Amino acid sequence: MSWTRAAQFLTVLAGSVAFAGFSGAQNVTNEILKHPPRDSWPGFHGDYSGRRHSALTEVTPENVANLTVAWAFQTQQNGSVKSTPILVDGILYFTMPDNVWAVDARSGHQIWHYTAPPNKAFHIGQRGVSILKDKLYYMSSDAHLLAMNAKDGKILWDVVVADSDKGQWATMSPLIVGNHVLVGASGDFDNLQGFLRSIDPDTGATQWTWLSTPPIGTPNSATGGDIWMTGTYDPDLNLVYFGTGNPTPTLNGKVRPGDNANTCSIVAINPDTGKLVWAFQPSPHDTHDWDAAEVPVLADATFKGAPRKLLMQASRNGYFFVLDRTNGKNLVTNNFGPVNWTTGIAPDGRPIPNPAKEPAPDGRLIAPDEGGLTNFRSPSFDPKTGLFIVSASPSYSLYFSKPADGAYGWAGADYSLWGKGVLEAIDYNTGKIRWSHELGTRAGSGVMTTDSGLTFTGDGEGNFLALDTATGVTLWHAGSGGQIGSTPMTYELDGHQVVLLSGGSVIYTWVLPSTSTSSMKPSK
Repeated sequence: MSWTRAAQFLTVLAGSVAFAGFSGAQNVTNEILKHPPRDSWPGFHGDYSGRRHSALTEVTPENVANLTVAWAFQTQQNGSVKSTPILVDGILYFTMPDNVWAVDARSGHQIWHYTAPPNKAFHIGQRGVSILKDKLYYMSSDAHLLAMNAKDGKILWDVVVADSDKGQWATMSPLIVGNHVLVGASGDFDNLQGFLRSIDPDTGATQWTWLSTPPIGTPNSATGGDIWMTGTYDPDLNLVYFGTGNPTPTLNGKVRPGDNANTCSIVAINPDTGKLVWAFQPSPHDTHDWDAAEVPVLADATFKGAPRKLLMQASRNGYFFVLDRTNGKNLVTNNFGPVNWTTGIAPDGRPIPNPAKEPAPDGRLIAPDEGGLTNFRSPSFDPKTGLFIVSASPSYSLYFSKPADGAYGWAGADYSLWGKGVLEAIDYNTGKIRWSHELGTRAGSGVMTTDSGLTFTGDGEGNFLALDTATGVTLWHAGSGGQIGSTPMTYELDGHQVVLLSGGSVIYTWVLPSTSTSSMKPSK
């Protein structure tokens, strides 16, 4: 454990507590994580399902146009907020690379602010913190897992999850299941194995590690398969679901023949043992950097007249999948935009890569581009309409293999030719698009839906949007003043619904005019 880093933090913390009287009774149990109260958003997805769907109904299609800003919090950082805040006991906790804040949800006043020591990791973004009992768990950019006192931000322990000097860093918010803090590292460098690791929440000790790929140096074998994003969990089946990253070397598949199992895959793992239960591979033998790290969304719904425990993913490779999450059996495979890299769909539901579409010295026209038809933008599933709503990016690019670049590493290049942003509403029963909503350029916002029939998201021009979930019609929009890189969330405070959105480096909360922050009770 790195106590030097903790000591550096304590120096930073001095004088940063804005609310000296803060004594929030942070006591988040596993039951709260399974069934969040209306006034909480205790995990990255809100709950374990990844649906990003709220039962709150005070804000409706009829009154959403009346939303007004309650408060705004300026992080004073460069870049855009990519994290989803968690909310517990009236306190919001959120991150940007190397920074964690605790903010009073009623006033927007800062309670404490943690700044990590300088590091040379790739600061691509940070998705947020997680909480259990009175501890926050934070993955720093250089792949340390920190346990923090939720009350004052003090570091309780610090463990190294991966060596950022070798090219692995961290972007995810940990997934907490039972007495397991589940984390992974990300990156695209050769000769690094992807993994999912379970950490003891009290001590920081490793409980188990699941490796995505064979040992480094295994002949004709890929490395990679990193864990970029927070997974989901089914308490009844006691299975966690994660998407894995692409194989490496990235564009050169000749040195790693075969499917490269468990890369670009959706995996189901027992959280108590770390054993793989099943795996489904959206992109066999990927040569286009299309990881399958996108959120595996869980829903119990009727499929072809029978109740099923479903898992849905809109994958970066351009295909929407529906699986039976008890066994990984494919139920639906359908593209949700232009796709030209396959020769068809195999009987097991996996796309069949076309060898003629692998990167070549004279270039290959590929759809979608390297950024994918979607990426790390969280989707939402609305059970009332049966719509899976995802921010998509129809696109084309030229893929090259470059002998001068060598056979390893990126081993080539991708040159984007055209792309745009569009919100797609996909019928989960068929995989067909029911409606589309233009977003301008490629958008960075995720999606949230509510029981009242609203879909919240952001477009590529920095505007917050509220749409009618059934039709995709715009009902409200407001400029954010910056690029949107996060996913909306909502919660109830003192009997009233709050919608939280971020644009650029600013967090905004919105309420109906009848609700003022002065009517909300101050935090203890």
